[in-house]
Amino acid sequence: MGRDLSALFDPVSVAVVGASDDPAKYGHAIAAQAIRANGRRPVHLVNRRGGTVLGRTAAPSLTAIGEDIDLAVVSVPAAGFDDAIDEALGCGARAIVAITAGFAETGEAGRMRQQAVAERVRAAGAVMIGPNCLGLADNTTDLFLASDTFTPGGVALLSQSGNLALELQLRFRPHDLGFSRFVSLGNQADVTLVDLLADCSRHEGTRAIAVYAEDFADGRAFAEAAAGAGKPVVLLTAGRGDASARSAQSHTGALTTSADVVTAACRDAGVQLVATPRELTVVLAALDGGRRAAGRRVAVLTDGGGHGVVAADAAEAAGLTVPELRPPTRQRLREALWEQSAVANPVDLAGMGEQDPGSYARTVSALLAAEEVDAVLMTGYFGGYAAADGGPGGGGGALADGEQAAASLIAAHHRATAKPLVVQSMYPRSPTCRTLTAAGIPVFEATEDAARALAATATPATPGAGGVTPLPRPAAPLRETGYLRTRRALEAAGLPFPAAREVHGEAELAAVTREFTGPYALKTLHSLHKSDAGGVALGLAGPDELLAAFREMHTRLGAPSYSVEAMADLSDGIELIVGVNRDPRFGPVAMVGLGGVLAEALHDVAFTLAPVSADRAGRLLRGLRTAALLDGVRGRPPVDVTAATAAVETITAFAAAHPEIAEIEVNPLLVRPHGVLALDSRAVLA
Repeated sequence: MGRDLSALFDPVSVAVVGASDDPAKYGHAIAAQAIRANGRRPVHLVNRRGGTVLGRTAAPSLTAIGEDIDLAVVSVPAAGFDDAIDEALGCGARAIVAITAGFAETGEAGRMRQQAVAERVRAAGAVMIGPNCLGLADNTTDLFLASDTFTPGGVALLSQSGNLALELQLRFRPHDLGFSRFVSLGNQADVTLVDLLADCSRHEGTRAIAVYAEDFADGRAFAEAAAGAGKPVVLLTAGRGDASARSAQSHTGALTTSADVVTAACRDAGVQLVATPRELTVVLAALDGGRRAAGRRVAVLTDGGGHGVVAADAAEAAGLTVPELRPPTRQRLREALWEQSAVANPVDLAGMGEQDPGSYARTVSALLAAEEVDAVLMTGYFGGYAAADGGPGGGGGALADGEQAAASLIAAHHRATAKPLVVQSMYPRSPTCRTLTAAGIPVFEATEDAARALAATATPATPGAGGVTPLPRPAAPLRETGYLRTRRALEAAGLPFPAAREVHGEAELAAVTREFTGPYALKTLHSLHKSDAGGVALGLAGPDELLAAFREMHTRLGAPSYSVEAMADLSDGIELIVGVNRDPRFGPVAMVGLGGVLAEALHDVAFTLAPVSADRAGRLLRGLRTAALLDGVRGRPPVDVTAATAAVETITAFAAAHPEIAEIEVNPLLVRPHGVLALDSRAVLA
């Protein structure tokens, strides 16, 4: 169910502590906004000097108000913050919005003080936003406790940046978007991003949730909450390009960056991950109407070849496809258009739109009705014919009237189907384009924005999508993670390995050769990267070759022990790498890809949160650039993908059940026509 945040968003009464007549103080801006909704609930202004603030009588303290306060906004100097919080709780406050700064963001002493305040708030049964935040607003309850006014709409913005909210306010306007709520996250000492995400998912006035977060205290909890939100979640985050701060000790760690982890978590949770405020606006505009494409097949419509080709390229770059239209659809288009029009896809009116704007509407109708089309991208000059006929404002005339009529017909065809339609226009603010926007059809000036918008509506085609699998209960912890110890633990979990024995000298080496026959593999133990150290010898045909290799390796490395293993036949298999890296924010993150000694050089890998089901593992493998190898190439047989996905499930479930493991890796995992063999493994304790 999540925490009860009703007192934050719809309190019975509000008090602004630190209200001021001084425009330079934040308490002035908050107070001015708060009293806008005075008819909805009592709003009290508190200033320690009393007197008047904004023409209203100000109480010198919360206690002096003489009645309980449901929500208190605290905007006072840091020295008086603790006393103000305690007084608010003493006056019955169920919610606190802590504007005051000077806590965890200043260092350890500030963090400890912040923690103590949060503990007192929770002990009183209250909730607190902040400290070090810029307030909140809820347009659905007329609660205005931030310094700015937000246009009403369906987007809840949860942000670590106040300036971003102002930018989005400007970017939203052309798309008729607005805010249901705005919350400045601050230091999240009590109420967290996850708490707010869960509450907004239950909020009837919110259709989509936009998040700007610079870090995730509990990234996995965020992913789980987003996956269960039941409405679009769009994330703009910073710092995704930095590599993990911890020094990686395995290929998995070396190949995993912060960007990989965040991208994988968002894909698994169904979160739309964006890179800029502009892209965030584009995605929200596309998703605001609730339309979703059944697939990724797009029909492109234009009245000029150049726009159509550019739009088709942009659609494919966004992960969509632009397939050739089927004969019945092409025939219907030929009947509606003139002879020189192109009807394969892109569909090019070839100048007919200028003669007959209604041709746009007829073509849109045919494309939306086509079974082979999941969405339509209309691009180019539409919106400009009226301007050409009557000036920038579209001052009347037959062409202007025809374009306006076409826009109305397009809107009607759009209402009659569930398929998304997105428009790119050179004249996005023209009257005809405003008609489309008012009908819920997103209109963009840039072609790449229109393509990104359609991609946001499309059914996820990325291989890792499918929700966030809960973590298993922790297993008995491993105390040692040497090569053979890790191998035995994985074998016990169900992962097959070739026969192997640990040897310390030549007598034990001879005993092994009587136990199983060659060819053999010899590996030094107690070395994390055995190949790099020259501690691996493969394809040793019999006892003599094994003994010679042992003597040479031991002379060179002097290791205390070695592993002798039955050498697997590599001729008909594919080498994969399967690893799990424990991220401090998102927990265990799995990596699956092409393995062997060239794993880092090839970098053909995919990421997802662990544990990984066999079904999801299959999608990850099929999404690799080298996926064709799985089905056999140049006379090689196809490999046992079912066994490979089962192995991925086993490895990642094992890692997820052992939180003491920082990194674990099986490389290579040999996938053969029948079954798999794990040829090497390593693990690192946290």
